Amino acid sequence: MVERMRGDAPVLVIGLGRFGAACAGELDRLDREVLAIDDNLDLVQKWSERVTHTVQADARNIDALKQIGAQDFQVAVVAVGSSIEASVLITANLVDLKVPQIWAKAVSQSHGKILARVGANHVIYPEREAGERVAHLVSGRMLDFIRFDDDFALAKLYPPKFIRGVGLNESGVRTKYNVTVVGVKSPGKPFRYAEANTVVTNHDLIIVSGTNSDIERFASLDR
Repeated sequence: MVERMRGDAPVLVIGLGRFGAACAGELDRLDREVLAIDDNLDLVQKWSERVTHTVQADARNIDALKQIGAQDFQVAVVAVGSSIEASVLITANLVDLKVPQIWAKAVSQSHGKILARVGANHVIYPEREAGERVAHLVSGRMLDFIRFDDDFALAKLYPPKFIRGVGLNESGVRTKYNVTVVGVKSPGKPFRYAEANTVVTNHDLIIVSGTNSDIERFASLDR
């Protein structure tokens, strides 16, 4: 069973390419303490003013990881993707240092399997996930789409005509299409949770939840 970590635990980010830099930068914006490392000095210097701490180090060397205190972190993100060998070796080093939570980027299914076998708790496929998301968006019916592993998804879209101007309980969205409207965004106002008597207007956006296929079917309705 994966140990549950503190929500504010410091994070070690290894690799400052596009993915790693975005991850480290967002964590910093969330006021999480971050140590970002890369063996490329130019990248380390580039991000030194945007991330809490940056250090030049070769994470393939377990002694280098010990020197920066990697063993004291509860959470680490292996953002190295250009070299599968380096990615696997770094992950194995973190496992040997007994870092409890290891998130590792994979560039292929086979790469991900190796990372999982050497001890990564979470394997991330950013390119594949981005491609799947875009596939749902190119039709123009959805404005955003997030898929989860158990065939469950959230989507942002304009409401179909049949649910506009009436309460959600009256429109029968859930019974007819097996999707739930969980939020509504009116122009100039923040998102609000949807309730049974919420009335959606022509200018609103809605957030719906359901299975991939049910959301696709609902999104294809006349607008």
